[in-house]
Amino acid sequence: MINAEVSKSGNETAISTIRKFSRKVRGAGLIRTVRDKRYFERVTSKIVKKKRTLKSIQRRKEYNQLLKEGKVTEEPTRHGRTTRFPSQTSESQRPSQPAPVNEGAPIAH
Repeated sequence: MINAEVSKSGNETAISTIRKFSRKVRGAGLIRTVRDKRYFERVTSKIVKKKRTLKSIQRRKEYNQLLKEGKVTEEPTRHGRTTRFPSQTSESQRPSQPAPVNEGAPIAH
């Protein structure tokens, strides 16, 4: 473990000493190492990674096949992404018609 130590020099204020300390801590990278060690995450084994990759490749192949057969259609959404299965989006989420414009209201210039 790395210790960050700062001593007050001359007529330096307490605030400037605290700033000096925080600069030293930031420069040593202590905060990053502490945050990294906060949550332990196990390293996934090679077998698990391989199985996960093979499964995603298989899913992608199946999806592309369904897309070719016309069983799945890609619909662009608001953010430019496409949905895989349009039947999953409910009718309330899809905009049916634009909102009516109130033509009788006066327009302020």
